[in-house]
Amino acid sequence: MSKIQDAFKNGKAFIPFITCGDPDLETTGKIVRAMADAGADLIELGIPFSDPTAEGPVIQGANIRALAGGVTTDKIFDFVKELRKDVAVPLVFMIYANVVFSYGIERFAAACAESGIDGLILPDVPFEEKEEFAPAFRQRGIDFISLIAPTSEQRIAEIAKDAEGFLYLVSSLGVTGERAEIRTDLETIVSSIRANTEIPVAIGFGISTPEQAAGMAKLADGVIVGSAIVRRIASQGRSAAGTVAEFTAEMKRAIR
Repeated sequence: MSKIQDAFKNGKAFIPFITCGDPDLETTGKIVRAMADAGADLIELGIPFSDPTAEGPVIQGANIRALAGGVTTDKIFDFVKELRKDVAVPLVFMIYANVVFSYGIERFAAACAESGIDGLILPDVPFEEKEEFAPAFRQRGIDFISLIAPTSEQRIAEIAKDAEGFLYLVSSLGVTGERAEIRTDLETIVSSIRANTEIPVAIGFGISTPEQAAGMAKLADGVIVGSAIVRRIASQGRSAAGTVAEFTAEMKRAIR
């Protein structure tokens, strides 16, 4: 069992997402530590990119602010090394393929292992193309996390059988962002996943309230929340850690 799978062994997992360097890496560090202390079971760290195609306006804004502040991939690797001195929860990078390509797949994988990253999510890499990336990470003990979308019906079994770490179930079509209602038949998708793997399933995209999180937790093993957290950071900037910690604790209580 990988460290990521361990994050799901004590009940439903709460998985927050933030963009590294928004508004700066020092603040990101404070927020990561605050979320871990407040009950986050696994944390997704977004590496900012100039063309984040899967992101809605809230996370796009975070990418723009981080890049404008001078954040680079190398600075983020150094930042994670510092985090690992006192942060024990699993950490997963959410990043776009072009960043990994330009850095060099083997070099990027080696840097992930050296800094203490446990998993990788590449939202713009289709399942059929994952083996271009996954072996470099797999051989270093880093889980390459696959996504299943509402349009994946014919491929769910194949994706599930090959899953590592956890499966990221995208709740809705479109980009990230808070949604008032999630109408996808997630129960049927989760049932299909369960028939093909014992790997945990976490649902993300659009979840922003404790009530939504509780509903998703009834179906899945974990809940992923990004835009609702990034919006709080955008609003409060360098003083956001306390608010984000309170929100993390509230969401964790809701999914128990």
